[in-house]
Amino acid sequence: MRLDPIVIEEYDAAWPASYRSRAVVLEPLIGPQLVVPLEHIGSTAIPGMPAKPIIDMLAVISDYDPFIDVVPRLEQVGWVHAPEPGDDVRRRWSLCLPTVERRTHHLHVVEHASDGWRDWLLFRDHLRTHPEDAERYAALKVTLSQADPGDRSRYRAGKAPLIAEILDRARRER
Repeated sequence: MRLDPIVIEEYDAAWPASYRSRAVVLEPLIGPQLVVPLEHIGSTAIPGMPAKPIIDMLAVISDYDPFIDVVPRLEQVGWVHAPEPGDDVRRRWSLCLPTVERRTHHLHVVEHASDGWRDWLLFRDHLRTHPEDAERYAALKVTLSQADPGDRSRYRAGKAPLIAEILDRARRER
């Protein structure tokens, strides 16, 4: 169970370095299964963006099933298997550091053939180059987090329409 409330903090210039320090450890462990390089995703990957202080990382692998052999190696270096609703159906893995309840890093492991991960990168890249959309998204996140910091479902649902709008525009611009 998550115990970390949704608290949006001002951008921290240390977030990219925090990502890189974990990526350096993960790459040799996951490397043989990676289809593309590890990516820093989410709001902490967007310079200047206020965010929950959780570093989201993306690993795109060739196949979901063999990844189970990698999980014990990740656990040896501190990662905890933290299944999210729908992970098994979507054939993805979720792991975090240091605990499920109070994570600072979240590793999203997805199959190359799966839906969604390309949109995560498209959304990130769009916000990096479109400050007006980044500002709208940041303001919405702050408003939603202050309304009910413990309701993750409401927070996600509240962001969904703006994310869809921005993604639609990003796809047209691509």
